Order: sequence, then structure tokens, then C-alpha cells
Amino acid sequence: MDSARRQDPSSVAAAAAARKILLRLHEVMAARTHAQGKLNKVVEIIGEELSSEVCSIYLLREGMLELFATRGLKQEAVHVTRLAPGEGLVGTIAADVDSLNLEEAAAHPDFAYRPETGEEMFHSFAGVPIVRREKAIGVLCVQHLDPRPYEEVEIEALQTVAMVLSELITNAGLVDENPGEHRPLETGATILSGLQLVMGMARGHAVFHQPRITIEHTVAEDIEVERQRVYSAFAKMREQIDRMTGQAEFGVEGETKEVLETYKMFAYDEGWSRRINEAIDAGLTAEAAIERVQQRTRMRMRQIDDALLQDRMHDLEDLSNRLLRIVSGQLGTAAQMGLRQDAILIARNLGPAELLEYDRRRLKGLVLEEGSLTAHVIIVARAMGVPVLGRVKNIRQLVNEGDLLLLDVNQNRLYIRPSVPMDEAFESGLALTQKRRAAYAALRDKPAVSRDDVRVELMVNAGLRDDVAALDVTGADGIGLFRTEFQFLVSATLPQRERQQRLYKDVLDAAGNRPVVFRTVDIGGDKALPYLNKSDMDEEENPAMGWRAVRLALERDGLMKAQARALLEAAAGRTLHVMFPMISEPWELAQCKALFKNQHDWLAKRDRKLPKAVQYGTMLEVPALAETLDFILPELDFLSIGTNDLTQFLFAADRANPKLAERYDWLSVAIMRFLSRIVRTCAEHEVPVGVCGEMGGRTLEAMALLGIGIRRLSITPASIGPVKAMIRSVDVAALSAYCAELMNGRVANFREPLAQWARENDVEFN
Repeated sequence: MDSARRQDPSSVAAAAAARKILLRLHEVMAARTHAQGKLNKVVEIIGEELSSEVCSIYLLREGMLELFATRGLKQEAVHVTRLAPGEGLVGTIAADVDSLNLEEAAAHPDFAYRPETGEEMFHSFAGVPIVRREKAIGVLCVQHLDPRPYEEVEIEALQTVAMVLSELITNAGLVDENPGEHRPLETGATILSGLQLVMGMARGHAVFHQPRITIEHTVAEDIEVERQRVYSAFAKMREQIDRMTGQAEFGVEGETKEVLETYKMFAYDEGWSRRINEAIDAGLTAEAAIERVQQRTRMRMRQIDDALLQDRMHDLEDLSNRLLRIVSGQLGTAAQMGLRQDAILIARNLGPAELLEYDRRRLKGLVLEEGSLTAHVIIVARAMGVPVLGRVKNIRQLVNEGDLLLLDVNQNRLYIRPSVPMDEAFESGLALTQKRRAAYAALRDKPAVSRDDVRVELMVNAGLRDDVAALDVTGADGIGLFRTEFQFLVSATLPQRERQQRLYKDVLDAAGNRPVVFRTVDIGGDKALPYLNKSDMDEEENPAMGWRAVRLALERDGLMKAQARALLEAAAGRTLHVMFPMISEPWELAQCKALFKNQHDWLAKRDRKLPKAVQYGTMLEVPALAETLDFILPELDFLSIGTNDLTQFLFAADRANPKLAERYDWLSVAIMRFLSRIVRTCAEHEVPVGVCGEMGGRTLEAMALLGIGIRRLSITPASIGPVKAMIRSVDVAALSAYCAELMNGRVANFREPLAQWARENDVEFN
């Protein structure tokens, strides 16, 4: 922690400015004056210390932000001027729970003029939210006659003061009760949905991960005492993390281990501890300093579009919660108190180490108010076999401790206090799922051969070392897509070539004689790496179509060269299958192949063991590539169609936009005709073509792909059983003839007619 005391001049200045204000505020808060008098004094102090003509405090009352105190605006506007959350600059700050710093306030699109305030003479504006339990209960703002942006030092000081004001305002009972506090217990049955993160079904009683921690005192009496409290808490927290990561009961190999190592790295991050020290220097207590830094983290998370960076920030917030519990002495989480019965855990978010604290015999499921597919906790939950439903809005307000919950992630349903019919339907679904799982398991060792003896290759998609186990569980023919970028995404630093090589060799060893297709690293877009310089990727309006995949890798060829060498050495004595993502034009493929061949020659000159053969393929995700297939197919050993990106590019529809997610159908005739043309061209050049993506993992869509000539699918492990059952029940020749009719029959969509044909011909699909 000593190195964390080294501060840059701006941080020192910010702390000094805030501390000077807090020292004066401490006297105000201790005085025997009514709350309104204290607020009147507060705005005077802040205005004087920041040399600002205007300082105002707005508080949330009856759902409106009311001007409570001001220096510089007309006093007759106090308790008269009111703004709704989202209205004007003040309302925008409260709604977004974020700061504004404007050189010219009137130029902002949300500016709303209130003539009774007399603010028309002031140009610059800065405001920060006054936050209580993650919600804005007011706004503190300053204004200046001249157009000028406020210094970062001044904004930092305002944010620190706003935290202290939160305590004063709440204790004085000046604002609305926090919605959700003291709420009446819900008793009726409710069904919620969210984001499917880890599939599965579970029954259990609701358990809240942790109680809220209320910070009682924000202004420090003795800064050094507060600093020592934080030092002690850091030491205890790091000891806890070390102990937990060393005792993971299910084993922590592969990427799961890397996740925990990255989490541990955050616990030892000097930058984080330095920021907490700076907040203490400003005059805050240890608890308030941790919360102050945590508030800043939350504000940053709201500004970050990058899902992976958001996940890393969630890790840091999880550690902040842990540190806050330690320093406040409020150590009790549901894990520490112990689970007394089968439980489904409820949390806003959760860190991977915190999940490891729970008794796996009792923990049956997890429901998060936030969460994403790439979050560290999801990787650990998947390894533990715990089903997870995320992004369930207001879950903590709708569930009572101890409520019976039925979690069906497969159907995207959470049943709260289920009725008898709901319970019976859930049990029937559980029994049916188990029955289907048993039926699919019975097909494991049987080939994916149709009724008319057409063999289809069924491969799995993977990205973790542990995913290779799915080959034996499902009886898949191999791995048709190994996403090598996952190792990069869960690592705190760029994975060294030796680490990459170990992973690739382990995957090949586990696969045995079954093929593994390694896709070269696909980063950029929504998969940015926090440890790379992002200057080329900042502010991309369309990141999915931006600087990503081979576009980025060819520019930063050191990254791709290291990966090429790692793959070539890992596949020594075997056939290496390598595939390039996001190829748009033939020259990109030529450059990728040349890079690999140069690395092959470099290793050969040094007598390194090499693959007995290298097969090159590419993803067809960019529609432009379809127009140059005659150029590139002679250079390829195989082609794989990535239906997820291809669909969004064809329809100009962002697949991450919920309004568009269900708008465009994979069984649209536009998609089917496009894919059919690709299949025919590949057949003419005798190049195998397959599909990897969600489309191939859905039985009806997979049936359509068989009907246009696809004979290789790479899908999720959970889809292998249902798709294999469909293949074994269909006559491909008859299916192909029917699909040809649909293609030329002026139908806009294959879905309904194909489903009807499947029912009439006893094809098993769902």
C-alpha cells in the first residue's frame, strides 16, 4: 500500500480542495441549526471555495427536483423552481446519475430555462448527483458568468462534497424515502424473464447475497486512523481472496483459473488503493472513501459500451463491496451465514470469488439484476454447474427473502411464489427435460445419419479448455470452431506465446483423433481488450463492422505471429486446422496465409517440430466475400459460414439491439437463397462448406440447412442431441426437393411451410 501513496499533482490538488471544503462543512453539520440553514451555509461555502458565482442544491421531493438552496440565483426561486428527473440539466444529472461539465450551458440539448431563477446571465455549468444507495436524491451544481469548463479538480471536489451532503440530507429527512425501502411484502405469483446465461432448471428458496451497508459517517475525524483502517481491510480482503481461490472445490484449471487470477490481480491493484487513499486525503472516512471510488466506478460503467470492460468493472465493484463489508465490520453475507436449504441466490451482480464461497450442495441457481455472457462469474458458474438468469429487472424489489422460486433458464422464466399450476407445469417440464436428455444421451454413440443414409458432420463450438469434454459427452465429431480469443478476454495481460501454446496443445490432446478448427483471435468491436491501446477502436459508431478480427490482427501482426507460432508448435505431428474470421476480400486471406507460412518456415529452419499438414479455412461473415468465392476457394481447404454476423450484415440489423433481435428470421427466403448460392459455388470447387453459429443449433433451421446442401454443422454442445435426433428422422432427398420448391415458390419465409412438412413427415424437431 505504500506505493499507493504516490500521487500525481492533480490528485493532490483535488484532495486538498475537497478537504478544505469538508473542514468547513464539518463545522456546519455539527452546528445546532435547522437543516435549511445548514444547506444555505453549504452553498455559500462551496461557492466561495470554488470561486463560483452560483452554487445550488436541488433535492428530490414528491418525485420532483426542488431548488432547496442557492447562492447566486434569485432567492424567491427557492422551493418554487422544480424539475422532473430527466428535465433540464439538473434533471438529466439525476436521471443518469452522472456528472455534467459544460462551458456553455445553453448549448446543451437538455438545457431548460427557468426565468424565475435569473440564471440567464450565467454561461458555464457543472453539476454532480447527490447519491444515496445508488440512486440520485438530489443534485449539487455550480455556475459561472464566463464560459469556461470547470477543472477536473473542481468536479472531484463537488463529487466528494455531494457524498457528505447525502448524509446530511438523509438524516434531516429532506428527501423522498428510497423506493423499495420498507416496501410491503409481495405475496402473489409472478413470472419474470431475463438473459439466459447458464442453461438449466432449479428449485429453491430466495436468498439475498448480501444486506445493504449503510454508511453512517462520511467526514473523517483523523485521516491517518482512517488510512490504517483501509490498510488493515485490504490485507484481510487479500487474505480471503488467496484462501478462496486456493480452495475451489471443483478445480480451477484452464480459463477458470485465469479468471480467478485476474480477479486476484484486481485485489492487488495499486491504482484502486491509491484512489481510495486520495478520497481519504480529501477528508472522508474509510467507508465513505471506498463508496466514493465505487460511485465513480458505477459512473464509468454507465459510459462504457464495451461489454468486456464492463465485466472487468463488475469485478472491481465486487471487490469494493467486500472491502466495504470488512472495514465496516458488517461481514455477513448469505455465504458466511450458511445456506440452510436449497437456495436460489439473488444479487445485483456477483464476483467469481463470492460465488465460490457458497455451499455447492445447497446453491441451486443464481439470478442477477445485471450480468452478461462474458462476465467472470458466469465462467465460474458454468464450471460449477449452476444455472444463471441475468438482467432480471427489479428482481430485488419483487422477491422476498425465503420466497419459493422456480428457475427455468432453458425457457427464460423465473417463477416467484409459483401457483400450484405453475409448480406442476415446472415439474412436468423438468421431467420432460430429463427424459429428452436421456433420449439424446442414448444417441451419443450413434452417427448423425439420415433415413436415406446421408452422413452429416456434427461438431461443437468451444472456447474453454474444459469445453473439450463435450466431445465425449455428446459424441460430436470434433470441434468446428474453437474461439481462441477467449483466452485473451479473460486474461489480465496479453497471453504469452507459451501460454497460448499450452492451451492449444491441451485442447488437441483432449480431442484425440477428432479435428479441432482453431479460429484466429477475433477481438475488437464488442470484444475489446483493456490491456491493448484502443486508440484505433475508440468511438466506433458501428463496432461490429469496425476495426476487429483480421483487420486488427493484420495491423498488429506481432499478436498474430505469436498466435501462429503457438498453433503450429502445439499441433506438431498432427493436422492443424486454422480459420480466419471477418475476411472481406481475397488479399486479406492471402496476407493471413502468408503470415502463417512465414512462421512455419521460420520454425522449420530451427528444426522445430511442425504439423504434418496445415488446412486453411475462412469464415464467411461479410457478404462481400460471397462475390469473390471463385478467387478464394482455390486457396482454401474448407469454408465456414458464420450465420450470426452474416445475418446482421445482410439485413443491416444490429443483433445486439433488442428491438431488432426478433425482427429478421434466419428462415427468410433472402437468407436461404444467399446460403444456397454459396453452397452451390463451393460444390463446384469441391471445397467443403459448413455452418457455425446459432442457426445450425436450432432444429428447424438446421433442417433447412440440410435441405440446401449443408453437411457440416458446428453448434453448441447442448444442441448436438436435438439436431442429431432431427437428422436421424429425416429423409434428406425429400427435404431437399421440398426446399427447392420453397426457394422458387415465392414464399417470403420457410418457417411455417417447413414446420408443417416436418410434422407431416414425422421429423423430430422443436
